[in-house]
Amino acid sequence: MLQTRNDADSAPLERLHGVIAAARAAGADAAEAVFAVSRALSVGVRKGEIETVERDETADLGLRVFVGRKMAVVSVSEFSKSTLERTVERAIAMARLAPDDPYASLADPARLYRSINKAMVDLQVNDPTHLSAENLQQRALDIEAAGLALSPVLQSDAASAGYAQNEWTLLTSDGFEGSHNTSLFFQSGRFIATDADGNMERDGEGRSTRYAADLPDVSDIGRIAGERALAALGARKVESQKAAVFFDRRIAKSLISQFLGAISGTAIARGSSFLKHKLGEAIFAPHVQISDNPFRMRGLGSGLFDDEGVATRPMDLVKDGVLTTWLLNTAAGKQLGMASTGHASRSLAGPSGVSTHNVVLQAGPSSPQDLMRDAGKGVVVTSMFGPSLNSDTGDWSAGASGFWFENGEIQYPVNEITVAGNLIDIYARMVPASDLDIRGTVDAPGILIDGLSVGGK
Repeated sequence: MLQTRNDADSAPLERLHGVIAAARAAGADAAEAVFAVSRALSVGVRKGEIETVERDETADLGLRVFVGRKMAVVSVSEFSKSTLERTVERAIAMARLAPDDPYASLADPARLYRSINKAMVDLQVNDPTHLSAENLQQRALDIEAAGLALSPVLQSDAASAGYAQNEWTLLTSDGFEGSHNTSLFFQSGRFIATDADGNMERDGEGRSTRYAADLPDVSDIGRIAGERALAALGARKVESQKAAVFFDRRIAKSLISQFLGAISGTAIARGSSFLKHKLGEAIFAPHVQISDNPFRMRGLGSGLFDDEGVATRPMDLVKDGVLTTWLLNTAAGKQLGMASTGHASRSLAGPSGVSTHNVVLQAGPSSPQDLMRDAGKGVVVTSMFGPSLNSDTGDWSAGASGFWFENGEIQYPVNEITVAGNLIDIYARMVPASDLDIRGTVDAPGILIDGLSVGGK
């Protein structure tokens, strides 16, 4: 929920106001300050015993200053008067030594989120629930027990539960002032299945939610994780061939993430994207829709403004298969002669980058089984590792494992394979299934691609 100066903790705001004023007095033409507080607790168990207990409490202040067209960013985690004075001095000195950047500036004031012009909106991204270490330990133990109960050939690889609560406040010399508080609750389990010949397979399940009450039952986490590990036993290799590949929805989102990286304004401005000449063109089939919604209730990427204070808005990134926009922060937008799209993301110690909010590839009408039946035979990919991408050409490959299917039915598990192709071609032939499940910041249903290169024995 956006907080105004009246309802936010006054100490961070007073500190940020002081730092901004000091930077302006020291010679900065503009300045931006961020204060972030994080509190996290997690417990990990293995074989019925506590393996890790991690408690983390941090507070950091980041300052970005502009001197003419020069910019510098510094951060500190100690806030005495003398430290903050030295921080301002160091930032100004660094900026004066930096090379000119014609695109460096604060966000356009006309694009900033202004709460006085909008009703206050609660996106329900902050659950103040505190869970004890004992509660988290029991959750992790229950996950482990639920998985191990499935079969004696299973052993625990790890089970964990935890949560984090964050406060983030941004102030600029242009008058923007905003805060947002967020929470994240998570739990996961991973198991190892071993067959009679000593061959081992690993798999797991995990969930993260904004509210503790939205987490699934721990027994479901353990059961699903154990079932996946057991299903992978007896994996075979397949012959190298061209085949249909169905990317399970757990993995399908990685293909969308590659697309998001390729339409990042920073990549486009550098000229290092295989989609750099594709704006306004049909990249996907006409039935494909990809949207980004920062206003999803309890969304893991929801927010009223980005990390430069620019107001966010729902956007169609792909409409009827056509690429409609780049993802822009202020600097990339200026370099491309466009306005920020509200996708700035930054750490306290670095300049703005680009990130999305809650991206969804819309589901198609056909079930995964129907798509696989229509495809005849091929591979279901359930895990990938070591992906490789040529950002200039779109040539892509990854190691993978999963299952061989025929006539819509799983036949046997497979491993030690590679899948490869060109992403421009892959996107053009991508067929989404109907099994969309909203879980994270990038979500997709399963995706079928016909005729991919599958490397095996």
